Amino acid sequence: MSINKFNSEGYYDPTAYEAMTAIEKEEQALRAFRPIVYICSPYAGDVEKNVAAAQIYSRFAVDQGYIPIAPHLLFPQFLNDRNPRERQLGLYFGNALMSKCSEVWVFGDHISPGMEAEIRRAKWKNYRLRYFTNHCEEV
Repeated sequence: MSINKFNSEGYYDPTAYEAMTAIEKEEQALRAFRPIVYICSPYAGDVEKNVAAAQIYSRFAVDQGYIPIAPHLLFPQFLNDRNPRERQLGLYFGNALMSKCSEVWVFGDHISPGMEAEIRRAKWKNYRLRYFTNHCEEV
């Protein structure tokens, strides 16, 4: 939007121009700010299906104006989830990332043991939790 320094009658109007410019800058800043949310959903079990679901949940967060963090989409790329030591390391990394998020979004109607640990930590740290169905509807 281009703001004109002149009013509709063609007269120079610096007060209205400054006010409208300030409002436009504030709106741009609000559009640019995207809070970070932690995506909590199942990974183990049907990994292929769960990864696809986590991708959908992450896209949903983007569409809602957030930056999603889904550790179970990132860490299995280089950590072996079947190795107990590496799984614990991945959970530790996820907890570190969770501390940087403004909210924790829990998806699905099944809470896995890994999710349960994440939810327990979020409650213990008093993070804001939001719950969604498999179809991204808030409950």
